[in-house]
Amino acid sequence: MNRYEKLEKLKSILSDAGSAVVALSGGTDSTFLVSVARGVRGLRLMAVTVSTPYMFSSEVDDAVRFCLGHEVKHREIKMDIPSAVLLNPHDRCYLCKTEVMKAITAAAREGGFEFVLDGTNADDLREYRPGLRALREAGVRSPLAEAMLTKEEIRALSREAGIEVSDKPSNTCLLTRFPHDTQITPAGLRLAEKAERIVSEAGFPGARVRVHGELVRIEVRDDQFDRITLPGVRMKLSGAIKTLGFRYVSIDTEGYRTGSMNKKEEE
Repeated sequence: MNRYEKLEKLKSILSDAGSAVVALSGGTDSTFLVSVARGVRGLRLMAVTVSTPYMFSSEVDDAVRFCLGHEVKHREIKMDIPSAVLLNPHDRCYLCKTEVMKAITAAAREGGFEFVLDGTNADDLREYRPGLRALREAGVRSPLAEAMLTKEEIRALSREAGIEVSDKPSNTCLLTRFPHDTQITPAGLRLAEKAERIVSEAGFPGARVRVHGELVRIEVRDDQFDRITLPGVRMKLSGAIKTLGFRYVSIDTEGYRTGSMNKKEEE
């Protein structure tokens, strides 16, 4: 199937649902899902965003802005850091997703909605995603994956639909900026967010800032590496990040890679 045929399949899935809550993170996938769902005749829809201290504030803002601009019923649920992830354990993604989906499914039951949907796409099913187990346990459906839509197809369809976040870089929560078995605090999370915003606004979108105590390690894409190592650029970045209270700023020579803070099995 091409992406247009998959889009029609997605609409059919949503139409059959009757009523649904969409877990809206503010990223491309869940925003696209809400965008399509709002156009499905007869579907009673609500978007729910769970706001935690380890979410980027810009993600929550994007979710709120989209729903306001498209007249989608939206609810924001504020949640503190769950005790299960305070020490950033190895299975943090599963533990966090479990708590988030508990909150969203409770909101769905309260509102009389039949299904809870999320933005997992077909590519996600081929990757290591511990949170998928929590989705299954909570009975959450993933219509994008059911329609076999890939990330690139979703981006292409989002661009064609004029969705503002169509080319927004994929992101993960701020817990992934810290090593496992590290005490997580709201203050530390905000510092990591500010440091990463400095790097992004300097012209390195999609870069990651990893925090190791007083040291910040910057990971950039291969095509960004030459520029960030220019003396004027790296010194300016280093100076700006140090104003946040960090003592050392380093550039990771291996560049950006997913899961770089995950423990290796032999550890």
